[in-house]
Amino acid sequence: MQNVTDIFKIEELKKRILFVLGALAVYRLGAVIPIPGINTAALQAIFQAQAGSILGFLDIFSGGALGRFSIFSLGVMPYINASIIMSLVQGAHVFPVLDRLQKEGETGRRKIVQFTRYFTLALATLQSLGLTLAMTKMQAGGGPSIVLNPSFSFYFVTVLTLVTGTVFVMWLGEQITERGIGNGISLIIFAGIVDRMPAAVMGMIKLIQIEEISLLTGLLIVAMVLIITAFVIWVETAQRKIPVQYAQRMVGRKMYGGASTFLPLKVDQSGVIAVIFAVSLLSVPYTIGSFNPGSPWGQKLMSLMNHGNILYQLCYVALIIFFCYFYNSVSINPKDLAENMKKWGGFIPGIRPGEPTAAHIEWVLNRITLGGALFVSMIAVLPDYLRVKFNVPFYFGGTSLLIVVGVALDTVAQTEAHLVMRNYEGFYKNSKVKGRWFNVGS
Repeated sequence: MQNVTDIFKIEELKKRILFVLGALAVYRLGAVIPIPGINTAALQAIFQAQAGSILGFLDIFSGGALGRFSIFSLGVMPYINASIIMSLVQGAHVFPVLDRLQKEGETGRRKIVQFTRYFTLALATLQSLGLTLAMTKMQAGGGPSIVLNPSFSFYFVTVLTLVTGTVFVMWLGEQITERGIGNGISLIIFAGIVDRMPAAVMGMIKLIQIEEISLLTGLLIVAMVLIITAFVIWVETAQRKIPVQYAQRMVGRKMYGGASTFLPLKVDQSGVIAVIFAVSLLSVPYTIGSFNPGSPWGQKLMSLMNHGNILYQLCYVALIIFFCYFYNSVSINPKDLAENMKKWGGFIPGIRPGEPTAAHIEWVLNRITLGGALFVSMIAVLPDYLRVKFNVPFYFGGTSLLIVVGVALDTVAQTEAHLVMRNYEGFYKNSKVKGRWFNVGS
């Protein structure tokens, strides 16, 4: 308890945390404000009927904003998609201008961020138009339409509202990152998922009360969720340490070096980024199909992207693995690590400095990344099997757990860093938040 009260003794940290809480409160308020002209009863009926589909999954991911067709229905999806495409373009070196901006330091980074914002605006316009068209053509089991009066003014106001809401959420996420604690976009997604946790628990209790599932089955599911959470924490904090030895060297009259240390490589370096990117990209086919949901090709595309479809699951797993490796490629450069190690007289025992060291680091990184990516993929597809086998709410497990646990760990680690930096004891007595060593034979 003392560790928590220490947070409020640091004025800057207290302001950052209060800012995050205030910003998330604003986001949750906007997520419950529906767009005018919507038949809310028909909308709720459709989302209840499609709770296990990709539409229901995106509603969970948006924190219920999509199910209410609120002003924040698109959430951070367009911004994430724009960031993915910009990262892929930079990694592939398609545009020389982006390569030049990358070399300009902070000034170049700000220009790239500005390009990403413009691209987000374009994607938000396209996605909001597709979502509006889909809503006007949906009906609740052949009953009343969702849109009361699908006129031109409704289309214009709705698209403008959705785009404005997306831009505001993007700005809010950037402000949280800059003035708060943790990653703003991840925290917004985190807040949306956690907000639905009480309803999910009540849904589970209701299933037990009406004897849809037995009490024993409910207890087994709770135990399974706790075990999965423990494994997620274990993998998210797991590291592979590569031993590094520094040679002794004389500087003036003093002898430096001769110390043994290690190079820490996280098993899941990307954290929840790979999962968020994969979900965001998988929403694109649904958006394309939503432009004409009544057509055969639109229905076929949306059925293929159903969350329970095997094709969807395979694409989901493949994208998670791809983004785990892609994130490593842009965040860790083995050649730079080897060069810096060589510059300061460091070497890996049994490995020659320079290119051999870089090759060894890359080899180890690829091996542990594969293990981490396969584990994350396995956890991400678990909800479907729980839903089919036990008839539990789609909310439990998988992607939701990965995001909640990953974001919570990252936020706690950053808070810990602020406390330790100011000579306060962290959340863990006499130690910082540490990763578990995940030793893989090298």
